[in-house]
Amino acid sequence: MNEPLDQEHCYRAVAGRDARFDGWFFTAVHTTGIYCRPSCPARTPLARNVSFFSTAAAAQGAGFRACRRCRPDAAPGSPEWDVRADVVARAMRLIADGEVERSGVPGLAARLGYSERQLHRLVVAELGVGPLALARAQRAQTARLLVETTDLPMADVAFAAGFASVRQFNDTVREVFATTPTELRRGRRGAHGGPPGWLTLRLAARAPYSADEVLFFLGAHAVPGLEEWDGTTFSRVLDLPHGPAVVRLSPAADGGAGVTVRLRLGELRDLAAAVSRCRRMLDLDADPAAVDDVLGADPALAPLVAAAPGRRVPASPDADELAARAVLGQQVSVAGARTLTARVLTAAGTPLAEPVGTLTHAFPRPEALADADLSAVGLPGARHRTVHALATALADGAVALGPGAERAEAERALRAVPGIGPWTAALVGLRGLADPDVWLPGDLALRRSLAALGSSDTDAATRWRPWRSYAVLHLWALAVPSLFTRPATPLTRAPDLPRSA
Repeated sequence: MNEPLDQEHCYRAVAGRDARFDGWFFTAVHTTGIYCRPSCPARTPLARNVSFFSTAAAAQGAGFRACRRCRPDAAPGSPEWDVRADVVARAMRLIADGEVERSGVPGLAARLGYSERQLHRLVVAELGVGPLALARAQRAQTARLLVETTDLPMADVAFAAGFASVRQFNDTVREVFATTPTELRRGRRGAHGGPPGWLTLRLAARAPYSADEVLFFLGAHAVPGLEEWDGTTFSRVLDLPHGPAVVRLSPAADGGAGVTVRLRLGELRDLAAAVSRCRRMLDLDADPAAVDDVLGADPALAPLVAAAPGRRVPASPDADELAARAVLGQQVSVAGARTLTARVLTAAGTPLAEPVGTLTHAFPRPEALADADLSAVGLPGARHRTVHALATALADGAVALGPGAERAEAERALRAVPGIGPWTAALVGLRGLADPDVWLPGDLALRRSLAALGSSDTDAATRWRPWRSYAVLHLWALAVPSLFTRPATPLTRAPDLPRSA
């Protein structure tokens, strides 16, 4: 079980209006009956009048309403759930991805390998509320997004957000936000309207956050037909539970820490899953202060951290896809991997009902990839067999890489697939499972950077815990600056190294 919140430290953060703690905990004020994020600009309440909760759901469960001024429901998510590997953290990742909405608490428990009663007991013991209350809080947040960013009828909003009835929707909004859905829409602020058929919203991040760099990195790996990069906006097809969607991501219009998201969903009920996967892809919930404190204290990395504070680890919205792409990219350059992946996309991907710009297909799901004829793709025989073995293992559950995956078990299962070694399995952990503490053994770009810094691969493998994934990104930026918008001084002329990045 995680340590309980430290009341003194929490109050100190509230008194200082420290935005670094937004999402880490929530402040409930007994005299007003509302809960806030730590950085709320309202007058600081007296210490004796506040309680602290680790989740918004727990604050709501205790009878507090969301502050209209600081909008705690829009705070960045807690980095704790990305860092931790225990069952509660895995449950939180699955709930954020919409598992309770799709299969209920029994389905959530089954995904985690626990009974429903065991899971409820574990979650309540740590967070004070159970999975249903956590899912309810997410439904309320999804409803608010739809109310404020679309002109959809309220009945459509209610069912798209996962409510069983319009009455339940109305009651929940009034209870959580102390206002009605109509009043929320009347007072909406920020981006809304947008192109017909698109939802526009902003996703927050903890500063510092360089959206330009993260999107550039993703754009440098863009696979034609699946992804698109125009120099400012990164677009891609998302394979969501109820069908494909298209997302366009660009830096926040006001220049702040965050990203503007435009979504074209096949099914509105996939909104929560789409938002969760975009947050993971962009590493929006990271705690840059904690990462930079550890890595910046190392003399070798200090100049790199100072040059790019808050550097993030761009991930994939779909770990199964990332695993297949990692195998396709074995022993070839980034450009070569993009070409091979584009061929696989055409051969086995799911076509969109109609193209959106240059986007034409969703990446094939494991079942389709296992059954596909890839003879014309140009894969070497051994790699063709590895792709098939991996797809089969993913399809039959021998390898599980979903949001609730147990990371150590996932690595073990991946390495049991013929043709997948330590580097490929580690890359899936780094960019597929968004594990913040992964080292890539034998990576050529890392070796070049380490040699320049006077370090060894063996030394680095244990040196920068628990943030080795972020150390990897700093070292990649040193060796392959062409993949980053803010490169440190390069070692060579930006080589397109194999088995890297």
